[in-house]
Amino acid sequence: MVPGAIGFGALITTDRITGDEIAEFDRGVKASRIISYPGSTYAVGAVAATFYFSGRKKDNARARETGILTAEAIVDSLIVSSALKVASQRARPEADRERSEFFDGGTSFPSGHSIQAWSAATVVANEYHDNRKVQIAAYGIASAVSVARFTGGKHYISDVLVGSILGYAIGRYVYRAHHREIIGSSEEEDERRVSKWPAISPQYNRGAGQYGVGLRWSF
Repeated sequence: MVPGAIGFGALITTDRITGDEIAEFDRGVKASRIISYPGSTYAVGAVAATFYFSGRKKDNARARETGILTAEAIVDSLIVSSALKVASQRARPEADRERSEFFDGGTSFPSGHSIQAWSAATVVANEYHDNRKVQIAAYGIASAVSVARFTGGKHYISDVLVGSILGYAIGRYVYRAHHREIIGSSEEEDERRVSKWPAISPQYNRGAGQYGVGLRWSF
């Protein structure tokens, strides 16, 4: 914790300098903003939806769970990043004299794209822990998004670093907390079929005078 705090303090101190330096190389700004698009809410939401619906269509329990947990991680990351942005109010690099200052009405800290990209990538990488190519692709895209938010002049290094760490932590937490809860640990549970419609069955207890309806839907 102590070395981390010292390193973070050093980044905060040098953020304006590094931000001003990278701003001088404006040729790659357009490319950086294109590269950072996979970290937007729309893009990561599309990834979650693609995994979920493809899993339903192909009866793939792992893909279906990946979509559900990715969506949960995205929502969690949005809550965390929004709360920190409101609390820190750090000015973005394109601001005038107030750039990099905290409690000045900005939304720079932490990087929302970074936290969302890393939370989604961590869930995907953990779900497909047996596929090295998927892991490299997931973490590679998340890393590219984080770097692009800095080179594109949208955030400081500390913004993207903290966002990346928080995103990774959120993704790991969501996976560890809910992975077995959705699919289970046995192969039989992993291979259970998805039903398009819920199963409805009557439930009653004549002796107690209780009557009702039960609903079960594996989606």
